[in-house]
Amino acid sequence: MSDKKISREERRKSIERQRKHSNKQKKSGAKTWIKRGFLAIAAIAVAGFLFGVVLFAVYASSAPELDEELLRDPISPVFLANDGETEIPYFTAQNREYVEYDDIPKVLEDAILATEDNRFYEHSGIDVIRLGGAVIANVTGGFGSQGASTITQQVIKNSFLSNEKTLKRKAQEAYLAYKLEQEYSKEEIFEMYFNKILMSGNTYGFGTAAQQFFGKPAAELELHEAALLAGMPQSPNRYNPFKNPQAAEERRDVVLNLMEQHEKIDTAQKEEAWSTPVESTLVPEDQRTATEESTEYTAFMEMVVDELEALEGDYSLDEGLTIYTTLEPYVQERVNETMASDLFFDEDVESAMTVVDTKTGGISAVGAAREYEGDVRRNYATSKDRVIGSTIKPLVSYGPAIEYLDWSTGQTLVDEEYSYSSGQEIRNVDGEFLGPMTAREALYRSRNIPAVKTLEEVGSDNAKEFVQKIGLNLENVYESTALGSDNISTVELAGAFAAFGNNGVFNDPHTIKKIVFRDGSTEEIVAPEPVTAMKDSTAYMVTDMLRDVVDTGMAGATGKEAAISGLDMAGKTGTSNYSEEKLQEYNLDASSARDVWFAGYTTDYSISVWSGYPNVQTPIDTASDERLLAQRLFKQVMSQISSPETASFQQPESVTEEVIEIGTEPLRLASPFTPWNMRSEELFARGTEPSTVSERFVADPDRPSGLRAEVSGTTANLSWSHGSDDVSFEVSVNGEVLTTTGDTSYSYNGLEEGVTYTFRVVATQNGRRSDPASTTIEITPPPEEEPEEEPEEEPAEEEPVEEEQPEEEPAEEPAEEEPSDEDQPEEVLEDEGSVQTPDEPIDTPEQPVEPEEGDEENSGSNATSNGNDNGNGNGNGNDNGNGNANREDDES
Repeated sequence: MSDKKISREERRKSIERQRKHSNKQKKSGAKTWIKRGFLAIAAIAVAGFLFGVVLFAVYASSAPELDEELLRDPISPVFLANDGETEIPYFTAQNREYVEYDDIPKVLEDAILATEDNRFYEHSGIDVIRLGGAVIANVTGGFGSQGASTITQQVIKNSFLSNEKTLKRKAQEAYLAYKLEQEYSKEEIFEMYFNKILMSGNTYGFGTAAQQFFGKPAAELELHEAALLAGMPQSPNRYNPFKNPQAAEERRDVVLNLMEQHEKIDTAQKEEAWSTPVESTLVPEDQRTATEESTEYTAFMEMVVDELEALEGDYSLDEGLTIYTTLEPYVQERVNETMASDLFFDEDVESAMTVVDTKTGGISAVGAAREYEGDVRRNYATSKDRVIGSTIKPLVSYGPAIEYLDWSTGQTLVDEEYSYSSGQEIRNVDGEFLGPMTAREALYRSRNIPAVKTLEEVGSDNAKEFVQKIGLNLENVYESTALGSDNISTVELAGAFAAFGNNGVFNDPHTIKKIVFRDGSTEEIVAPEPVTAMKDSTAYMVTDMLRDVVDTGMAGATGKEAAISGLDMAGKTGTSNYSEEKLQEYNLDASSARDVWFAGYTTDYSISVWSGYPNVQTPIDTASDERLLAQRLFKQVMSQISSPETASFQQPESVTEEVIEIGTEPLRLASPFTPWNMRSEELFARGTEPSTVSERFVADPDRPSGLRAEVSGTTANLSWSHGSDDVSFEVSVNGEVLTTTGDTSYSYNGLEEGVTYTFRVVATQNGRRSDPASTTIEITPPPEEEPEEEPEEEPAEEEPVEEEQPEEEPAEEPAEEEPSDEDQPEEVLEDEGSVQTPDEPIDTPEQPVEPEEGDEENSGSNATSNGNDNGNGNGNGNDNGNGNANREDDES
């Protein structure tokens, strides 16, 4: 036992020793790998450093030489029109207030340094601490996500280099910044920055900005004013206190915080400056001098600057950029002329318009207001505080219905009394209800109730998705959105309608196509990418409906005033009304409207126009021609900028056209009997066309004609004719149906003497029956022998009298009227649809049977009349036209 215990103990110790030895080896190996890893990292770092040094040296060697003139003077950007050649005269660095360093106030210098480069007087052109933070940000956020430029670097960048985010440019910038610090003093470098930085529009330098915004030299600026100016270079147009005082104040307060953080001011000074309203010391409106800029393109160029600042990337107008814009000078001139024309009915009414290239979305021209000059102005073209009225109907109702619900332009809608889900009654502008109509008619007549019903069918989610795809950022879509919405500008509206004219492809309206940097070879395409917003079938079908809005021959069309002869165009009117409460508050009548709109497009241009008064309490009178102002402004511009060769809208293969019967639900094809006023040529997305023909106005089949019954022994051989091949015939005798056949003849066997037979033939087709054709025959027994024997019993007295009577009758009236009597029943029967035995027996009056048949025919005529009284027709021998006409009137 003890031996075993010892051996177990030894084994445990041995195993423990092995484990310790193994762990020791593992730790030793790990240390070895760690050492090797560190050595590898160090080697890589050294190699990277050496490579960086070499690369830096290569890049730095190609850097341009310092030029003092470029260092001190701002470099103006170049703007080119849509043709890529015509320069737009807008921004120029003129009338600059140059300030020497000794005249720069300490408060303004502190504000600038706290905001842009707090360690400016400590570094040698590159702030290593700030660079380290930027490197971390760039590693986590991607290269170029955060800059580390010092004031020295900004002077270099704004004087010599492009703003492309490349290692080469950064290396050259760092090298030249260091070189600049070696050749110029800090004070000289700060003076360069102070006088060449872009402040707003064509205002360069803090001294110029101080005079422009506060009407005083820089040396007299107060703390809150200095902080405001120091914050402007980050986004010159956005923080312009004349145009955007609220944004300028927010930026000012950020600068004041930075000044406190870097101990340039204390908390009390900061809070005192915070409490000062930005507008309190700005130059009053009536004392502001107009900036040096071409007013012809002012609104457009402001949009260019806004768009440039909104682009992803570090683009600055003081870096010598060449910007290719979408402006078409000729179009802008026509817009300017129209905005200054005598189309306006008084001096106070305002208007705005935007012209967009239908195919590209490029903004060709902008009419911001009737007069858009001076430092205080309102751009109505970009404003979003006006309700666009019915102009929204094709965007939020009919377009989505065609796109998502596969509606046809002929979809049946009912204009009737209707209310929102809240119970509020919806009214049409004329107070009337027109009943069933197509979606096309509802749109070109701009009926309110069908539009609301359509939006309800579409659903708010689908409607919202549709409008967002065409650039309208509606946060919510309600039932009432079908009749109007705000938060939409003329720019956005023109872009949205352009998508319909561009086969469903949407291009976000824009003013900049590309940017070329100072080196002349580096460029960036910044125009938005096209987006397929809807099916081409939807785009064309909506366009075709909107063609009718401007069709001068279309009764009820609302946009006739905008029509241009010979130009294929589409469009939509819009009117925004006052609520009942506002009508009472402003003491206005029911014909008053806040705004009138028109949006229309061709394959080349899309134009949206707004008209109204700056004061919403002043109405436009819709009972007069005032309501037509937007249409007339549109027409004047579109007619002047459109070429006679403007292409027409082309129907795509995805769309088919069918003639439907108005009011059918579901839609059915018109039949040959559908009245013309109930027919309409409508469009369908291929594959959604109806295949069923409406039977609402389908006539009964024609009555069989030429019915004859020829008797042969005990068989009556019937024959007749009919104009259609696809009918069947029901044959009956004395009310009992004998057969239904596709032939035009039938033989009836088993005639019996002394029995009257009335045969009727009715044509049947698709369950409908014609009036009956009928004929009657009677099989008479042969003459009795008793009348022949009586003359033998009394030959002397009776025979001469009896023989003379028959001879005298034919002699007196050889053809008399007996043959005529035979003809007469035949004519009546033919009128009734019955035909008797042919005319040959009438030529042989001696046959005693014929007069009897003539009598039977007369009785047959009466039978036919009775039969017709029970049939589908009126039995007067006329075609079914009268019957059909009566049915049509009944439907009406």
